[in-house]
Amino acid sequence: MILSTRKFVYTKAEEVPEKYTAIVLGAAVYKNRSVSFVFRDRIEGGMELLKNNKVQKVLISGDHGHKSYDEVNTALSYINVMHHFNESDVFLDHAGFSTYDSMYRARDVFCVSDCIVVTQKFHIYRAIYIARKLGLDAIGFIPEEKNPFRKRVKLSWEMRECLARVKAFFSVAFNAKPGLLGQKIPITGDGNSTRD
Repeated sequence: MILSTRKFVYTKAEEVPEKYTAIVLGAAVYKNRSVSFVFRDRIEGGMELLKNNKVQKVLISGDHGHKSYDEVNTALSYINVMHHFNESDVFLDHAGFSTYDSMYRARDVFCVSDCIVVTQKFHIYRAIYIARKLGLDAIGFIPEEKNPFRKRVKLSWEMRECLARVKAFFSVAFNAKPGLLGQKIPITGDGNSTRD
């Protein structure tokens, strides 16, 4: 999985080829409506691509399965405070419950065809593997770590990722369907249509 996707991964924004959409994959948020450092770095990476005209739209995909836990609106609140942007350019996918669901819904709900996936190194290869197997013209961007993570933390991520890659392989092989799909919301439209 890593060997087949490594050539599609970038670490410098200025070197990333242009695509239409940046997909920012969700991560933990807290009850005080703040984003985790992991999620913050991903969001900052997506906004950097938008500001540098590497993409035209940003799709924030995350878990909003319960009123008490909302990754995507928490991300939007963070963006509203930290960035000046055209609100129509930022879309929210409230049912991105997993990396596989996020990529599948990007294709089938948001009509994404080409994209830059924004996430950390430990996660990027699985994300790109899934996206490309689902037919997306996808590349990856690893954002800068604003607060460097400890080696022990990164090692725990890598260990969990080994199992996640096995699951991803079988999800792709059996063309698993996400729990939720719904009506199409083309990424070429207005991101405000995805607000709840």
